[in-house]
Amino acid sequence: MKKLYKFLIAMGILAVSAGLAFVSHLIFSATGISDSIAPPFIVFVIFGTILNGIASKIIPDTVYFYFFYYPDWEKKSKVLVIGLVALFIVATVLALFRPAESKMVDMASEKVRTAIAEDETRTHKKVTTTYQSLYCVNYISFSTKTGDLKEKYVGFLNDITPANDGAAATVGNFISYTYRMLGCKQSFLFGIKLTIVLTAAAVTTGLILAVFLALGKISKLKILSKICSGYIFFFRGTPLLIQLFVVYLAIPNMIPGFSWRMAALKLMPSVGSEAVFYGAFVAAYIAFSLNSAAYCAEIVRAAIQSIDKGQHEAAKALGLTYGQTMSKIVIPQSLGRLIPPVANEFIMVLKDASLVFAISLQDITTITQTIATNEASFTVFIPALVLFLCITAFFTMVFNKLERYFSKYN
Repeated sequence: MKKLYKFLIAMGILAVSAGLAFVSHLIFSATGISDSIAPPFIVFVIFGTILNGIASKIIPDTVYFYFFYYPDWEKKSKVLVIGLVALFIVATVLALFRPAESKMVDMASEKVRTAIAEDETRTHKKVTTTYQSLYCVNYISFSTKTGDLKEKYVGFLNDITPANDGAAATVGNFISYTYRMLGCKQSFLFGIKLTIVLTAAAVTTGLILAVFLALGKISKLKILSKICSGYIFFFRGTPLLIQLFVVYLAIPNMIPGFSWRMAALKLMPSVGSEAVFYGAFVAAYIAFSLNSAAYCAEIVRAAIQSIDKGQHEAAKALGLTYGQTMSKIVIPQSLGRLIPPVANEFIMVLKDASLVFAISLQDITTITQTIATNEASFTVFIPALVLFLCITAFFTMVFNKLERYFSKYN
């Protein structure tokens, strides 16, 4: 019964957190905040952590979701999380007071407003209006191909500031650059979303394949061991970019009538004109997963073989099979030792994801390079650097938490 109660309480925590996240989504959508960032996931994590902590305090010595159990966190982790939550709340409050798009259009010069009004009767628009909302600040620019009209404005706390030059121009550019690198109002195939999704999917798949490769390499079956060793040697010994080209270009060329675009359309008919990007993503996912599997296989093998052989002998003396020995004794002890090198592999793949520019996928690095080329502005690399640092810091914190959790087996 105790296990049933614990399960029901855990499901209740998840349900309440999910409900609050959904309500926040409705509120954010109504206020327009979710145009740039969808915060329900952040709300879910915040309330899940708080409710988990409260439930664990009410019923001592009971942890429902260890990963979100904050009493065991180090002091610096608590300070970081509290700071992030406070920042999120402050930014949300500020977002409620940002000026609306219509108000920012009204702030444009009479010349711009006249041209916009005339565009309503034209087939080809003269004025290009770019509006970008980055949570608690927004940015709007008006321009023409001829260059006779060019105005920029930044909106913050119900105040609209011209951003044609000076510090305001720099702030406006940073908002615009960050908005585009995040892939706001785009599918997950754009910006930072593509980088994170590709990295997480590839490393997860690679880690699953790596377990079989590692077990195969240390297997007493020589044929299986040679095959797995050959796979690992091949993918570790050739450049990832060349592997990507082979998967994306060479394989379709060797199979008559096959293309990644058509494969994407068959799997996801609704993608339509974006099928070429989805096909490229699938090819990149396969190439990155196969490559990551080879590196992770060596990590898994080293972790398994680091366990003292005496434990294998003890398990054999107790009558345990090889499978039982690996699943109940060896692998649980290996998990804590796996986390640091796997975290390093994750960060490496995160940075290697920039190679997808070669197959026309718009990840954060590709977008950064495009902006730098088109606008001749090299300050775009500063927000790109900050975004990569934030991503790395987040996943480092996650892996540190996992390492502390699995270290109890060592």
